[in-house]
Amino acid sequence: MHILVTNDDGVLSPGIMALAAALRRLGSVTVLAPDHNWSAAGHNKTMHKPLRVESRRLADGSPALSSNGTPSDCVALAVLGVVPEKIDLVVSGINAGPNLGQDITYSGTVAGAMEATINGLPAMAVSLACFDSDAGYDTAAEMAASVAEVAMAVGLPEGTFLNVNVPPGSPAEVRGVCLTRLGRRVYRDVLLERKDPRGRPYYWIGGDPPGGEPEPDTDIWAVENGLVSVTPIHMDMTAYRVLENAQAWQDRLTGALRRERQA
Repeated sequence: MHILVTNDDGVLSPGIMALAAALRRLGSVTVLAPDHNWSAAGHNKTMHKPLRVESRRLADGSPALSSNGTPSDCVALAVLGVVPEKIDLVVSGINAGPNLGQDITYSGTVAGAMEATINGLPAMAVSLACFDSDAGYDTAAEMAASVAEVAMAVGLPEGTFLNVNVPPGSPAEVRGVCLTRLGRRVYRDVLLERKDPRGRPYYWIGGDPPGGEPEPDTDIWAVENGLVSVTPIHMDMTAYRVLENAQAWQDRLTGALRRERQA
């Protein structure tokens, strides 16, 4: 098996090195990751400037490739031919910090997995639910390799990838692994206004770290209880509950259009 590894923290982050090392027990690994941090970049794709790819070495001496593009760009570059070997699996991470609930809409780590899924490849996003760099990248990497092995054996439905969040700590401190659904994040953002030297206002979006509602069977609940959360995410974001009431919507929309034409 040939595995492509990317991330959003940059090619020199400790998380990507630990992940690549753990995945080598499953097959060959190619690292192609951004040359700088793209945290919270979302599914950002470069369309209006050239992209470059350079050879690098990770801290353990293993070879890697870096790009000036986003995590999504890195996956696209690999799939479109920068990496000539057939890719069987894409794993994005290990992110420094969790990607739970609505975090997935912001996450560059998750965007790497999304881009792979769009291109028809099995994919995973992996995050360590802690910002302490010494809190368990090796544990998260081993857990990710185990989940990847199971995912490839069982198979993923078309258009689906896995969002994996690993609690901090040693393997002995991890209480288990469970399939989960997305929880509901609670953000505590505040707007901070400052003045530049010329007296003009500028702004920072700050605040305390996000919380969440730990409802049973959610990713937030799992991590808070020391469990590795494995959430299947489908790219079809259609709100099917709205479509169940489609006739009422259609009648009202048709009436609104008729009134607009008569106005």
